[in-house]
Amino acid sequence: MKKIRLLLIEDNRLLRDGILALLKSHKDIVIVAASGDGKRTLSKIRQLKPNVVLLDLGLRSQNSLHVVEIVKTDFPEAKIIVMDLAPVQADILQYVKAGANGFILKDASLNDFLITIRAVAEGSTILPSLLVNSLFSQIIEHAIREGKPKLKEAVQMTNREQEVIGLLSEGMSNKEIGQKIHISTYTVKSHIHNIMEKLALHTRLEIANYSYNDETLSTISDSISVINK
Repeated sequence: MKKIRLLLIEDNRLLRDGILALLKSHKDIVIVAASGDGKRTLSKIRQLKPNVVLLDLGLRSQNSLHVVEIVKTDFPEAKIIVMDLAPVQADILQYVKAGANGFILKDASLNDFLITIRAVAEGSTILPSLLVNSLFSQIIEHAIREGKPKLKEAVQMTNREQEVIGLLSEGMSNKEIGQKIHISTYTVKSHIHNIMEKLALHTRLEIANYSYNDETLSTISDSISVINK
């Protein structure tokens, strides 16, 4: 049986000890270290050579997204699973683009933890179960497949929809947009609805933020719907 060498980075000691207690009895998983210090992640990976890194999204001592980026650059063979209580869709997309291989909710069952760890170790990308077969998961999968650094490039939009996004980012109202591009207010509303569906965004403000800041993933508002198990 091939062993999965797992490095756990979680700064909540109670949760870290709980995860250790749950996983240690499974013979195919060897926990090589458990730490609350994200700053030492690289040295631990270099020393211990884990197959999988189980990483807390909300580390107080270090930016977890930056940790993922560095780990995937310096140790591309290491698989990373990010843990959080309720990650928003924007966070998930950012981490996937940075190189994360899986996500697990901190209140997930032991069976879900085991399935995620084993699947990621074998090369799969795992999203929280609620997102499976959702529009957002399709956007994620397309972005991964195409290797697009910008969400706008990972979703097919019409020229008119892209034009509407640009005008929204300038703060125009539906009426002003309609007058600018010579379409009815009703048609503008229809375009905005289609854009929100394609991008999994909920408000016109999110669309404006998305466009205004060069469409980078980090600009998508944190008000995107929260994932609940």
